[in-house]
Amino acid sequence: MATESTAASRLIPQRLPAARLGVAVVAELVELIVTEQLKEGDLLPPEGPLSEHFGVSRTVLRESVKRLEEKGLVIVSQGRGTQVQAPGYWNMLDPIVLSALIDNDESLGVLDELTIVRASLESAMAGSVAASHSSDELRRLENALTAMRESESETDSFRQADVVFHFALMEISGNRLAENIAKHLYKRAVESSRYQGINPPNAVANTLTEHAAIVDAIARNDVTAAEKAMHEHIHVSWERRRLPDHAPRPRGGKPQSSE
Repeated sequence: MATESTAASRLIPQRLPAARLGVAVVAELVELIVTEQLKEGDLLPPEGPLSEHFGVSRTVLRESVKRLEEKGLVIVSQGRGTQVQAPGYWNMLDPIVLSALIDNDESLGVLDELTIVRASLESAMAGSVAASHSSDELRRLENALTAMRESESETDSFRQADVVFHFALMEISGNRLAENIAKHLYKRAVESSRYQGINPPNAVANTLTEHAAIVDAIARNDVTAAEKAMHEHIHVSWERRRLPDHAPRPRGGKPQSSE
């Protein structure tokens, strides 16, 4: 146990105290865990050495470890110490955990998984909307699609209109759990330059065509077609803007691709 703690302590960089000490400590430890610098089963260093490394009081450190435990990243056991949990226990919808996962996702594996989950949730919600919606709700989606068409020459406006379309459909579905999860994933993903990816030819035109197919299926009350259109849109749009494996992070300016 002593050897494990000593080895783990070498990974913790010494830092000057920040204005928000607890937040800084939690963020640093989360990143060490999600990047597997602290691996499943590793023990965090003892409280004394760890508080010295971060330059914080033991009280701040205890609160920080408690936050990690609440996020599912560690488990505190009497007589054994604080041990890193397997990823299956992590709360990956936690903003700090999800951000660390995406920001350190060099292989894009996390974003691939995120796309699978998003497609499943949003296709189910699209099917629900196709099965039951009011004329006002259909008009809301049509208006969102119109806003996308009217802003197709302005990248930022188009991207925002795209988000509004998806959020409108989620809200109309009435599936609060799916809506909550999908919004968390989507909002954090669109902040990532890796998720925005590259800007292939005809990206905007293809995006508009795919959204129109979703609205058309909903208007016809075709549940199967609505589910299929949404599922394919999310997967295809990700594939066309996905960076090649191990490609460098985009630099400078705002990403130009659309969802």
